[in-house]
Amino acid sequence: MEPIINLKNITFRYQGEQTRTALQNVSLTVNKGEWLAIIGHNGSGKSTLAKTINGLLLPESGSVSVGQLDLNEENVWTIRKMVGMVFQNPDNQFVGATVEDDVAFGMENQGVPRDEMLPRVKEALEQVKLTDFADKEPARLSGGQKQRVAIAGIVALRPDIIILDEATSMLDPEGRQEVISILKEIKEKYQLTVLSITHDIDEAANANRIFVMREGELVDEGTPAKIFSEGPSLVEKGLDLPFPERLKQALKDRGVTVPETYLTEEGMVDWLWTSILNK
Repeated sequence: MEPIINLKNITFRYQGEQTRTALQNVSLTVNKGEWLAIIGHNGSGKSTLAKTINGLLLPESGSVSVGQLDLNEENVWTIRKMVGMVFQNPDNQFVGATVEDDVAFGMENQGVPRDEMLPRVKEALEQVKLTDFADKEPARLSGGQKQRVAIAGIVALRPDIIILDEATSMLDPEGRQEVISILKEIKEKYQLTVLSITHDIDEAANANRIFVMREGELVDEGTPAKIFSEGPSLVEKGLDLPFPERLKQALKDRGVTVPETYLTEEGMVDWLWTSILNK
């Protein structure tokens, strides 16, 4: 596996905080093409960590490298072209009068020629399934559609990495699933690396690996199966269990024998269906 992000012993504290550190000696590596989820309760340091990756925040100690480049004053703008960020509230990212204007804005800032820009806008809108909304005002769209516009604007810039900073937290379940489905398609098509900063356990279940943050420290790491099989200890870290695990626990409480291994939602449906057929 080829590393694309490497953080070593990152420590960061916000101005005015004398004793409490937002990040404390955090080290992690993200491989190219990986979907990594960083989960934790509010204030655990998730979003702070995301912002150190592209230089929005500078750690007081430790080192950051992205795509084999050290994050410093010389390389910061090159790295920012490699890393696209989608934030919690898409309204804060809109600058264009229409959807297509907004998708084009980032490319205009980067000096992309117009004859190259137009097909990239078209392709990005096709990818997020918003071609029919190209001339609409972004503010008039639904929450899920707004977030897809924000994603299209990032995709059009052709980054290597997309960071989702609580990008689905303001959406209803249908909008959240819509956005995650689109992201999966985009990741596969463009071979992107995705970092999902979230407190939504069901969103994190889509990742290849999960990192758990608590009070500025990295306290656990592993596959979704490893992390979610911890059950009560995950709850002790201020997190919920994913829906399949909650369902398993509810069935177990009613005397139903359930699988010990972690099940995805698809795996739970298959197991339930097989169990019904066998009765």
